[in-house]
Amino acid sequence: MSARHAPLASDVAMVLAAGIGKRMRPLTATRPKPLVRVDGRPLIDHSLDKLVEAGVSRAVVNVHYLPGQIEAHLAQRNAPAIAISDEREALLETGGGMVKALPLIDADPFFCLNSDNVWLDGPHNVFAALSDAWDPAQMDALLLLVCHARTYNYTGRGDFHLDPLGRISRRKTGRVAPFIYTGIQIVSHRLLRDAPSGAFSTGVLWDRAIEEGRLYGISHSGLWFEVGAPQMIAPTEAALRRG
Repeated sequence: MSARHAPLASDVAMVLAAGIGKRMRPLTATRPKPLVRVDGRPLIDHSLDKLVEAGVSRAVVNVHYLPGQIEAHLAQRNAPAIAISDEREALLETGGGMVKALPLIDADPFFCLNSDNVWLDGPHNVFAALSDAWDPAQMDALLLLVCHARTYNYTGRGDFHLDPLGRISRRKTGRVAPFIYTGIQIVSHRLLRDAPSGAFSTGVLWDRAIEEGRLYGISHSGLWFEVGAPQMIAPTEAALRRG
């Protein structure tokens, strides 16, 4: 574990693992995307191992597509301690998934990350970096962003801009934005207040926080890998071997 003097902002993380993984077909025809292997490990283990390394001891994992496979895999792990948020009846998307899982999270704030994330840390692990920047008086959520030069396999136009204070604004249609969302954030319960019912994207809540000046971001100092399709796996593995 990396040396660290200040405590993490939270001891709990939600790992989003309920998606169907359409872009990863045919690999996801018979297995959920979180169990697709990259560099010898299922994708979800990349995220969970990073949480353990940072000192996060509890995780809530939501499941929907081929949930039994994910549950069986997680049952073999020793850490972190894992609770399952069951979305078998209906896929609730990122925002609805967080709202459903909230009774299991028992922490404010909490980390939230995608189960298909692969990244290399910079001088500090990302959860320490987010914790150091977290200010609950100013923020409803703090997103880990990455500039284009620190990404692998990413070909999009970016997602966000940051002002000098770290406040986030969205990319305008037809334009390019300097920062991409990594899928990792700290979330306050305040972000989830008066949330819509059923399935909805976290973006709905982010937009409200942007209007209120309470959505912030920091720039990742390491590398981040887009691993959304089968052809992205081999380049990611080659880059990870190079370190």
